[in-house]
Amino acid sequence: MLLPNQLTILRIILTPVFLYFFLSDDILFKQIGVLVFIIAALTDWYDGWLARKFNYITDWGKFMDPLADKILTSAAFFAFVYLGILELWMVIVIVIRDFLITILRIYSEYNEKPIVTSKLAKWKTFIQMTFLYYLITIYALLTVEFFTVNYAYLFDLLMNRQLIYFSMLLVTIITIWSGINYLVRNKDSLNNNGNN
Repeated sequence: MLLPNQLTILRIILTPVFLYFFLSDDILFKQIGVLVFIIAALTDWYDGWLARKFNYITDWGKFMDPLADKILTSAAFFAFVYLGILELWMVIVIVIRDFLITILRIYSEYNEKPIVTSKLAKWKTFIQMTFLYYLITIYALLTVEFFTVNYAYLFDLLMNRQLIYFSMLLVTIITIWSGINYLVRNKDSLNNNGNN
């Protein structure tokens, strides 16, 4: 199996490891969870770089790589729901949209009629990941006594519930809009795929 595909499998394996440590009551475990998430996210970048640079592109990779991404990001979103930081309904909307579009893309690839990702979809992914990194970074720093003692006011500002709520609402709206845009732009291609 090619290295990019091995990295994809590793990303899937690391997802429950991330959840186990990140949702622990032990502060050290939480920090390990953050590190695991960063490593898992880096495998996404690295396997994509390898696939493009050395043309390590396989049908299996086309199927599993986007699925592995969604598994990791969905797990992170649900982790913050469990911690009481994010609203469940927003996360459910995002996860359903992302998995639905991912399945449609995989189906199009299977029919050898791949659909090009729009700029809006790329921005959606960037905004989602930036928001997740923001939450994970701030939450991780809150577990370090030095920061909580010396920068308590700053953290109160950065983890303000209204700020988090409306930021997540914006992420949700952009995610929904990009999904609608995807379906409208690719309506004919998807219909052709369905008729094959």
